[in-house]
Amino acid sequence: MSYLNVRQRGTLPYEPVWRAMQNFTERRDAETVDEIWLLQHPPVFTLGLAGKEEHILEPRGIPVIKTDRGGQVTYHGPGQVVVYLLLDLKRHLQGVRPLVSATEHAVIGLLEELGIAARSRPDAPGVYVDDKKIAALGFRVRRGCCYHGLSLNVDMDLEPFSRINPCGYEGMEVTQIANLATGIDHGQIERDLVRQLGRALGYDEIQFTEDGPLPL
Repeated sequence: MSYLNVRQRGTLPYEPVWRAMQNFTERRDAETVDEIWLLQHPPVFTLGLAGKEEHILEPRGIPVIKTDRGGQVTYHGPGQVVVYLLLDLKRHLQGVRPLVSATEHAVIGLLEELGIAARSRPDAPGVYVDDKKIAALGFRVRRGCCYHGLSLNVDMDLEPFSRINPCGYEGMEVTQIANLATGIDHGQIERDLVRQLGRALGYDEIQFTEDGPLPL
């Protein structure tokens, strides 16, 4: 049996969570249970390893943090589901490309359940609805284990995306579930997304546990 432990962490600043993911990954061993962290962040722009500062057009008071995930620049803010995947890739996926594909597939499956037709793109990781980005992906792999993950726009202020070139693409539009479906329940979307991820990533059992402190 393969278990996936899910922690609902509420709203937390970006940098402490990032450092905690690094620490969790550094300390884990072959027996460590894989985890998903569900949370939201206060407004922040994050710039990945491939990120170019020229893609941050006008932050206007929103902090910019250079981080160690893959990819370019994105925005996190209230009303967005952020899912961090802390997984041993040797157990199921055997590499980054299968991880990205499985994660995209899970988001597409969730949106299909909501009556939203979505797709991935071979030239730009993430999930798109009518060429508008609804979910962004970015991972870091160390010693065969990954951290960071995905952000899904649910019901948020999309204006800050206009202050960047999302994921490094000039003029890329973004969208969110609230613009495409009615009766949105943020908590239910989190639970349904975890279910889709567990299936796509190959886990037999998902368990929700008490949050607990960040591994600092």
